[in-house]
Amino acid sequence: MKKFFNIFKIEDLRKKLAFTGFLLLVYRLGGKVPVPGVDKGVLKSFMDQATQQNSLLGLYDTFVGGFFSQASIFTLGIMPYISASIIIQLLGSVVPYFQKLQKEGELGRKKIMQLTRYGTVLIASMQSIGVAVYLASIKLNNGASVVPINNFYFYFVTIVTLVTGTIFIMWLGEQISDHGLGNGISLIIMCGILAQAPFVFQAEWNNITINPYRYLFLAVLMFLITLVVVTVTTGTRKIPVQYAKRVVGRKVYGGQNTHIPLRVNTAGVMPIIFAQSIMFIPSTISTFFSDSDFSSSIMRWFSFEHPVYWIFFGLMIVFFTYFYTAIAFDPIQVSSQMKQQGGFIPGVRPGKKTSEYIDNILSKVTLPGSIALALVAIFPYVLMQTMDVEYDLASFFGGTSLLIIVGVALDTLQQLESHLMMRHYDGFLTKGKIRGRRRM
Repeated sequence: MKKFFNIFKIEDLRKKLAFTGFLLLVYRLGGKVPVPGVDKGVLKSFMDQATQQNSLLGLYDTFVGGFFSQASIFTLGIMPYISASIIIQLLGSVVPYFQKLQKEGELGRKKIMQLTRYGTVLIASMQSIGVAVYLASIKLNNGASVVPINNFYFYFVTIVTLVTGTIFIMWLGEQISDHGLGNGISLIIMCGILAQAPFVFQAEWNNITINPYRYLFLAVLMFLITLVVVTVTTGTRKIPVQYAKRVVGRKVYGGQNTHIPLRVNTAGVMPIIFAQSIMFIPSTISTFFSDSDFSSSIMRWFSFEHPVYWIFFGLMIVFFTYFYTAIAFDPIQVSSQMKQQGGFIPGVRPGKKTSEYIDNILSKVTLPGSIALALVAIFPYVLMQTMDVEYDLASFFGGTSLLIIVGVALDTLQQLESHLMMRHYDGFLTKGKIRGRRRM
């Protein structure tokens, strides 16, 4: 408890925490502002049906903090920004222009961020058109329509409102990252997921009182899975490095032994977010062609109850883990820096051999990490099939929700730990530091 109160002894840290909390509060309050022309009651009834059917629409609503079911101005959430980031990073792997920008340091980073913002506006515009058309098409069995007055005014206002809402969320995330604590985009996603938790557990309360032993088993299972996620997220493979002694004038530099920490999950939570964004695409497109037999098949295959969805989801996580690891950690750059500073790995020649050695170990370390992430991500499906648990509850025993919550929490704690240690305060751990993830 004393270590916790140390946070509030540092003025700069207090300001960062207050700033972050305030902007997250703005995000939650702003999400209560509805889009004009939508009957929220009819939409809520439709979303309740979608959630009971374990559709992707329910998961999307969870990602955006329940704002879709409320017809909020934040209905699109931060997903367009994430999609734009995925596209820009993919282009950075194959397009020379983007590769050049990545090597230009801070100037290149700012240019990439600007292009990502433009991409966010473009994707948000396309998605807002789809959302407006989709909302206007929703009708219940009793004939009630989500959009009672379907005209040009509704489409125009909805598109402008949703795009503006996404831009505002993106701005909030960037402000948190620059002036607050933690990664803004990740915190916004986590905030949306946690906001749904009280409603999920409240809905299960009656069942808990009826069969307490079943939920006791689920609580123990949740603890064990969380332990696995924390272990994978913080696991590190250390490569020993030695630095040769250098004599400059009368002083001797170097000669110390250190290591290169290669994380089991270098990519952090990003593969989960990327994979989930991709998995939204087939179902989203098929909703616009609901009369087609092929579209109906796609919607059936990519529903939570179909194993095809979970197989593809797991494979996408493994792919994006390797993809993002290749972007976040460059063995050639690390090898070059070591050579310039007189460092070497014992038994390995400096230069190309060193980079190949690091890349080989990184590939071997990443494989079990990616498989572990994929298994944890698809565990809700196993739980739904074996114990007849609703997806809303099962998602907190694995899957995207748990991985994002744990990953973002550890990242934020690591930053708190760094601030405390810098100012000679004890951190949260007595026997070592939190081995946090790389920022997104």
